[in-house]
Amino acid sequence: MYALIDCNNFYASCERVFRPDLRGKPVVVLSNNDGCVIARSNEAKDLGIPMGAPAYQFKQILDEKNIAVFSSNFALYGDMSHRVMDILGTFCPKLEIYSIDEAFLDFEGFDLHNLNEIGLQMRQKVLQWTGIPVSVGFAPTKALAKVANRIAKKFPERTHGVYSIETEEQRIKALKWLKIEDVWGIGRKHARRLQEMNIRTAYDFTQLKDKWVRENMTVVGLRLKLDLQGIPTIEMEDVKSKKNIATTRTFDSNYTDYEKIAERVAGFAVSCAEKLRAQKSCCNSIMIFIHTNGFREDMEQYSKNIVIKLPYATNSSIELVGFAKQGLERIFKKGYAYKKAGVIVMDFSPEDNQQLKLFENRNVKHISLMKVVDKLNRKYGQQKIRLAAQDMGRVWKMKQENLSPRYTTDINDIITVKS
Repeated sequence: MYALIDCNNFYASCERVFRPDLRGKPVVVLSNNDGCVIARSNEAKDLGIPMGAPAYQFKQILDEKNIAVFSSNFALYGDMSHRVMDILGTFCPKLEIYSIDEAFLDFEGFDLHNLNEIGLQMRQKVLQWTGIPVSVGFAPTKALAKVANRIAKKFPERTHGVYSIETEEQRIKALKWLKIEDVWGIGRKHARRLQEMNIRTAYDFTQLKDKWVRENMTVVGLRLKLDLQGIPTIEMEDVKSKKNIATTRTFDSNYTDYEKIAERVAGFAVSCAEKLRAQKSCCNSIMIFIHTNGFREDMEQYSKNIVIKLPYATNSSIELVGFAKQGLERIFKKGYAYKKAGVIVMDFSPEDNQQLKLFENRNVKHISLMKVVDKLNRKYGQQKIRLAAQDMGRVWKMKQENLSPRYTTDINDIITVKS
């Protein structure tokens, strides 16, 4: 049996942990630069706030309904996620962290245990130790565990947040209840096509011919179909290093000056390099892109990206900034007002297994230098040590007018308890 544990309204729940006065009240969390709604409490959903709603368009409703609005506090959310995952790992050794707020557990060999009771214990322990409410779904396959979790979350009064699909009758009933567009792994494009074929539910999907599913939805779709039929096909995965790393930002204003954009791009490249070193990888390719503001129809539009194949694999901030600026020089055009830029590093290889080339190789002196830089930045604060390509006097910040304190990751923001 598999279990899928999902944190309920995770970002909003994280904010409520340190603001108990907001329990039972509507809460929303906004995206970078306070752009769109990316998380809602159930109370906010009931008030009709849609996912992805532009904050400026719903400002009047947010104010009138007295909805608590927060800027994204990813330092807090990431730390709370680690705490939840650590707790879940004490219940079962086979843990797959699927996303920041979801994890699969493989309960193979627990046949003599009452899984429903274990699910209730998980909910109680996570809630007691972190304050985060979770829902738990058990089933013979990962796809069915997703369905079970959805039922547990949808009907908390009946399930107490834990639901198991154990019999064929339960499986069929659950699949007939679940709409095709809500099936894990069915994207919008496939959902529309299936609906046009009168495939309305997950159960309808499982009645399709294997040959048709494979030809039209590839082997990935076929695996999903078999998993929903109760045949374990989608296996547990170990936590793997990322296959590409991106650092992108929407600017606080429109930039026309090359130097300002180059400084931002340098910072993005440094961030990518730090993440590469954290997972002990080097990249062999780098992409740089710039965009104008697509929402400004009164302005000329321009969008361009470039991929540079590196002469050698590296995770040096110094070298990646150099390549990033080379790329920017080749795609930048004067006369446009740029609103967004980004750097994406790709084509990874292990840091400790680099093949030497005949003419050009990474600067080995950077290896020890980067270790020292990372150590100092961890000790004294992010970006205390910077490259000359980064503006030493400027700290780039996103628009975060409603940012909560970093209660668990910054000693200066630690919560004060009055007794």
